Amino acid sequence: MLARIDLRGSALPGVRDLAGLLPRAATDIDSVLATVRPLCEDVRVRGAQAVREITARLDGVDAEDFAVPAEAIRAALDGLDPAVRAALEESIARVRRVHADQARSDVTTQVVRGGTVTERWVPVRRVGLYVPGGLAPLLSSVVMNVVPAQIAGVQSIAVASPPQRDHGGLPDPGVLAACALLGVDEVHAVGGAQAIAVFGYGAGSCEPVDLVTGPGNVYVTAAKRLLRGLIGIDSEAGPTEVAILADDTADPVHVAADLISQAEHDPLAGAVLVTTSVELADAVLDLVPGQVAATKHSDRILTALDGGQSGVVLVDDVDAGLAVVDAYAAEHLEIQTRDAREVAMRVRNAGAVFVGAWSPVSLGDYIAGSNHVLPTGGCARHSSGLSVQTFLRGIHLVEYDEQALAEVAGHVDALAHAEDLPAHAAAVRLRQKQ
Repeated sequence: MLARIDLRGSALPGVRDLAGLLPRAATDIDSVLATVRPLCEDVRVRGAQAVREITARLDGVDAEDFAVPAEAIRAALDGLDPAVRAALEESIARVRRVHADQARSDVTTQVVRGGTVTERWVPVRRVGLYVPGGLAPLLSSVVMNVVPAQIAGVQSIAVASPPQRDHGGLPDPGVLAACALLGVDEVHAVGGAQAIAVFGYGAGSCEPVDLVTGPGNVYVTAAKRLLRGLIGIDSEAGPTEVAILADDTADPVHVAADLISQAEHDPLAGAVLVTTSVELADAVLDLVPGQVAATKHSDRILTALDGGQSGVVLVDDVDAGLAVVDAYAAEHLEIQTRDAREVAMRVRNAGAVFVGAWSPVSLGDYIAGSNHVLPTGGCARHSSGLSVQTFLRGIHLVEYDEQALAEVAGHVDALAHAEDLPAHAAAVRLRQKQ
């Protein structure tokens, strides 16, 4: 459980070599494309009938219509546990508060007298938001996807989540209740790659969307890759992961609990401790078995912690630890060290950073106000988590008057001929002769 990698006592390798030494789940999206491609093509060609047959085969639910009735959405909210409703309402309020500050304003730059460029921020027209429902019904993902889309000004929002046999072929009631709280009335009981195909091509009462967001399993991710270009996607999400950078000031009880909480998501989840303290590592390893035994999903957690995607990395000092976590580029990164905020501000690569002993990843999963849809698999080196920006497009408006164009005609001419595109130059020059 949690195999050790000792990087002490020698210079760290380069970033790419270092990343290759670190534990990480291996996901082969290409390996399932052969399965996903005909499934998506079937939905494209046969529409709702294909969805019905695929859903019956894969989910054990045979429903003539996969659109969730409005009364079922209302009933889910009416039947929601009051404590869960209060928690969802607080989560929505906090996520809205944080994401409202991400709203963009149009900006006009006067380049020269008579020449301006305006950047307009325009929301996509329609989005499809995918909410997983496999090992755990992620009702919190409804909040994380819907709120930034609403703040961005998206006009049309559809949610898809897998049907549950235990709930009459409808998505999890908590997912439906969250949709009701957010005012989303278009929900489809369809999951997996077929849900992405429904969003991409349209089927039944679901019209095609412009953008799909939300995490899912490897089949969902493969379908997003396959349909990318026809639709926009947020990312190709892999198994969830946490890295914890800790020194001898960290509480091993907290560290063990946080590694376990992430492993609870999935047998492929990654849990990595990077520490300067052998004593902390030993204490965490001693505590993990007891904490795992006391929790519900112990088999799943043990599989994740025993896997090659999890481990303990020993480093000489915090600087070396920062190099390691930057190379790893975790979806979730906890900093449990002295001067935790100062250390956190030096992090370059992470989906989200959780600072200090009282900011566990679980807080961000639900109610910190941050978004929990984050880049995985090292993609935090180049990508951000879900935000209002995900649902916006920047469009430049270029406005030059006659004099401003005349002043740069020579530059256009020079560059156009340098690129051997004389018609570009002519399009400007002919305006000077009129």
